[in-house]
Amino acid sequence: MKNLKFYAFCFVSIFIFSNGFSQSKQTFIKPNGIVAKKGTMTETEIQSWPHMDIIKDSVPGMSLEKAYDFLANKKGEKVILAIIDSGIDINHEDLKELVWVNTKEVPNNGIDDDKNGYVDDINGWNFLGGKNGSAYAEQLEMTRIVKKLTPKFEGKTPAQIGEKDQKDYNLYIKLSNEIKDRKAKAFESKTRYESYKSSLEEAHQKVVDLLKKEIYTIPELDSLATTHENLQPQLFNLMRIIDGDGSIKEALNYLDEGIDHFTKQYTSPNYDIQFDGRAIVGDNPDDIKDKNYGNPNVLYVDDEEIHGTHVTGISAAIRNNGIGMNGVTNNVKIMSIRAVPDGDEYDKDIALAIRYAVDNGAKVVNMSFGKSYSPQKTWVYDAIKYAESKDVLLVHAAGNDSKNIDIEDNFPNDSDDKINEFASNVITIGASTRMYDENLVASFSNYGKKNVDLFAPGLEIYSTFPKNKYESIQGTSMAAPEVAGVAALIRSYYPKLSAKEVKQILMNSGIEASFNVTLPGTKSEKVPFANLSVSGKILNAYNALLMAHQQSK
Repeated sequence: MKNLKFYAFCFVSIFIFSNGFSQSKQTFIKPNGIVAKKGTMTETEIQSWPHMDIIKDSVPGMSLEKAYDFLANKKGEKVILAIIDSGIDINHEDLKELVWVNTKEVPNNGIDDDKNGYVDDINGWNFLGGKNGSAYAEQLEMTRIVKKLTPKFEGKTPAQIGEKDQKDYNLYIKLSNEIKDRKAKAFESKTRYESYKSSLEEAHQKVVDLLKKEIYTIPELDSLATTHENLQPQLFNLMRIIDGDGSIKEALNYLDEGIDHFTKQYTSPNYDIQFDGRAIVGDNPDDIKDKNYGNPNVLYVDDEEIHGTHVTGISAAIRNNGIGMNGVTNNVKIMSIRAVPDGDEYDKDIALAIRYAVDNGAKVVNMSFGKSYSPQKTWVYDAIKYAESKDVLLVHAAGNDSKNIDIEDNFPNDSDDKINEFASNVITIGASTRMYDENLVASFSNYGKKNVDLFAPGLEIYSTFPKNKYESIQGTSMAAPEVAGVAALIRSYYPKLSAKEVKQILMNSGIEASFNVTLPGTKSEKVPFANLSVSGKILNAYNALLMAHQQSK
C-alpha cells in the first residue's frame, strides 16, 4: 500500500507540472491589510475602476488586466451571451461587431425559416412589439393588479367582502393607497422643485441687474448683502451654490432635471390604472400559451431607452479598439431580447424570453430587472428550471431598493420561500463601489445573506449609450453584467464546467472584505460585509479564472 501511495503521489505531481500549472506561480488575490485608495481619482480612472486590482490599485475592482495576463496563449470558444433588457443599439460602434446573428433565418422574408416560432429573428426577439410597432411605457405590476381587482372591489367596504375574497381585497386597498401616495409625493416634489427654481431665478436676476453681469463671486454677494438687507435670504442661497463649487446655471439645470423627472413620474403610465400597455403588442399577457406575438426589432424605440445598451457594453463593448470603453469580454456573441419596458416587465415576457435564449444557444443570460410583485411567478420559475436543465447560467440584478430580500419580495428569484433554492443556475448580484472601506456597498443596493449571492461593481459605471455615446450610471443592473461577462469568460475558456459549477466558482473566488460597512438604506448603521450576501465576497475575474482552471483539471 505504501508503494501505491508513493506512485500515486508521483503521478499527480508529474501531471500537474507537465500541464504547465504551478501553484507557486499562480496564487489567489487576497487583500489582507489593503487600505482604501487615498486621494482623488481622475475621471479616466473612475471610468475604468471596475477593471482595477485591489492589490495594485487599492480599488476593489475585478482584476481584469491580471485575468487577461492569465489567459495569454490560451484559446477560448465563442459563447452566446443573451441580454434580456430594454432595446439595444446593435449598431453602436462599440457593440456591432459582436451582435449574434441567427444564420438559420433568412432576413426580412416573412418566413419562420428555422421553425423556432419567431419570424425573421435575426438578432433576437422583441416581446414588447407587434405588427404596428413597439411599446415602451408601461404600468408597474401593482397598477396592473389594482386594475384587475377594481371591477370587483371598487367602492366596497370591508363588511361587504366575503372571507374567500378578503386577501385580494386587502391587497387591492394596500396597492391603491400606495399608488395614490406615490403620485402625491411625485406631484409634491415637482411643485417644490418648481418653487426652488422660481426663487433662484428671481434672486439671480436681481443680482445680475445690480452687478450688471451674469457671473459673480461670493465677495460680491457679501457686498450686496450689506447694502441690500432685504435680499439677504436670496443672496444666501446663491452663496451656498457658489461655495459648493457650482454655478447658478448648473443649479438651474439640475432643478429642470428634477422637475422633468417628477413630472414624468406623476403623469407616467406606471400609475395609470386605465393605461393599456399591450395595445400595440396585441397578446393576452395572462395566457402563457398565447406565444405568437412580438416582432424582430430589438433596437431601442425611445431616446430615453438607454438601459439595454448600457448593460450590454459593460459585458461586451469591443476591447482595445481605441474608442469608448472596454467590456469584460469579446469572446461572445450578443443576443438581444427586448422584454423590459419603462415600467414593470410582464412575467409572461420574461418566461418566454428565458426560453428563447436557451433554445437559441445562449450559455449565459443577463437579467438586469426586477419587481416586487409577480402574479405569474410560476411561469418564470418553470423557465428558470428549463434553463437549468439545458445548463444555462442566469445572472440577475438584486435590485435597487436598499432592502433585505431575505425578508421582502423581489422577483424573479430562485427561491419561492426565500430559504430553499429550487434551481442551481441563478446567481443574484448586489452592487459595490470603488471604496474599499465602510462605503463599499452601494447605498441603493438590495442585500440578503440567503438571497444575494455576490457583489460586483455597480456605482459610477461608464458604458455605452445609444447613438455611439457613453455615459456613467449606477445600479445593480450594472453589477450583473460585470458578473455575466466573467461568467462568459469562464464558459469560453473552460466549456466543460457546468452552469452550477460556474456559479460556485464566481462566488467562492471573490475577494473578501473583513470589516463593517454601512447598511444600505441607513446613514450610519454598520454591519459586517460578510453578512450581506451568501458568499460575503466581491467579484474577481482573475481569481475566478484561476479557480476554473484548477477545477477543470
